[in-house]
Amino acid sequence: MDNRVFKAINQWTGNFRILDLIMINISKRARFVFLFLFILLWFRNDVYKKIALFSCVTVSVTYLLSIMIKLVYFKPRPFLNHGVYLLPPVPSKKDSSFPSKHTALAFALAASVFVYHRILGLILWLLSILVGLSRIWMGQHYPSDIISSAILGNGTVFVVKLTEQYWKPFVTRILRSYT
Repeated sequence: MDNRVFKAINQWTGNFRILDLIMINISKRARFVFLFLFILLWFRNDVYKKIALFSCVTVSVTYLLSIMIKLVYFKPRPFLNHGVYLLPPVPSKKDSSFPSKHTALAFALAASVFVYHRILGLILWLLSILVGLSRIWMGQHYPSDIISSAILGNGTVFVVKLTEQYWKPFVTRILRSYT
């Protein structure tokens, strides 16, 4: 099933140059949109700084979890097992397909913003979905990698929010030093 859904999406790669360019740009440049948002939140008021710091903690935890998973679990990328349409930049053959760091980090940031600001969080979730779709389109991840990475990013937000009392002193200390 995973391979069939992958092929259903990836078969269009190379047929529509404009879509290929859009997907490459989403994959490569969405992180700058997220970074711009982080900076924008940081330079607003203390409420938005709290959102930015909560997002920073969540993204950091998600990144560490992604690295740990890749150390203990290896899943070959689609272009190693199947004939796929591959768009640049081509990742290393030694890098695991699961989890998709791009997708996990995008969903972690979107969900952490959603906790405090629903509309902005939904917009970021839509961008995160496009990031995940772009990774399949480009031939670099299976749909199960993207869905699992989205669950990882969203789940991390849930856990960080549940353990907020442990993070709060850190966030408060940073807020006091910058206000």
